[in-house]
Amino acid sequence: MPSLTEPKLISGNANMTLAKSISRRMSMHRGMNVGLVDARVERFNDAEIFVEVFENVRGEDMFIIQSTSKPANDHLMELLIMADALRRSSAGRITAVIPYFGYARQDRRTKARTPISAKLVANMLTRAGIERILTMDLHAAQIQGFFDIPVDNLYAAPIFALDIQHHFGSMEDVMVISPDVGGVARARELAKRINAPLAIVDKRREKPGEVAEMTVIGDVTGKKCIIVDDLCDTAGTLCKAAEVLMDAGATEVHSYITHGVMSGPAVERVSKSVMKSLVITDTIEPTQAILDCPNIRIVPTAPVFAQGILNIWNGTSVSSLFETDTLVPIYEGLYNGNGA
Repeated sequence: MPSLTEPKLISGNANMTLAKSISRRMSMHRGMNVGLVDARVERFNDAEIFVEVFENVRGEDMFIIQSTSKPANDHLMELLIMADALRRSSAGRITAVIPYFGYARQDRRTKARTPISAKLVANMLTRAGIERILTMDLHAAQIQGFFDIPVDNLYAAPIFALDIQHHFGSMEDVMVISPDVGGVARARELAKRINAPLAIVDKRREKPGEVAEMTVIGDVTGKKCIIVDDLCDTAGTLCKAAEVLMDAGATEVHSYITHGVMSGPAVERVSKSVMKSLVITDTIEPTQAILDCPNIRIVPTAPVFAQGILNIWNGTSVSSLFETDTLVPIYEGLYNGNGA
């Protein structure tokens, strides 16, 4: 249902850079200033979170921009408290724009007496007064079903396809790699978009976070391999997969990862790995170490999030953003023509 008011944006502290970029893009689209609502999200001396909104939001169509990235608990609480503040201020509708949805890896019970934390977070967000979610590349698509409100899950694959076509040119010797069997659907989608073959790195884990063995399923000899996944945490598995692919005959290995969590030694591992490049998006605000790493490159998501917010606001299709024909004009400043 189209809103009768202008969309209004508010941001927590998780990724203020992305929030400002989205607001600038929306200002370009609207031909008028779409700034962030004046508010403060602060902490008392005991780290208790306090939110105060300085503008009237009664009846407004509000969009809270907040990734639940590290520190995940703090940023999640900021999001919940901002939603409560807006609800108690009589906002017309509250949409949470969560570029990176934390706790998504806990989407099922892996063993006895463990939680399904993604479902718990979904319940918390809904009870806080949030009426719609806009996110990108959920770790598992079925998380959308954890919510009893609409969830729009954008995909990075169409953006990555434009970037790959722009930087690689010919797709003749390019091969897309899924880093595990569970990610085949995601890798297949990208491979289909760039008309490239697909291979799989099958990994066997002895325990979480440790990979015991990797096997390449498919012939990667003489290929420029592009590993695609939804997130990179410590980069241990990613760097080992790159080594396995090079040992199997690949000429180059590149990685396209949506969410650059990049915990602990991740940046150092990537800088020393055989990977020629790691491309991530800005759904999580990059640290200075990431920005300084010569083989890490960042693709912006502000254009697609800005258009997604406008589509939700005016009641038009969000799924249209999955199409290349729609994305090309949105990203025309980065990729010209058909992306070549």
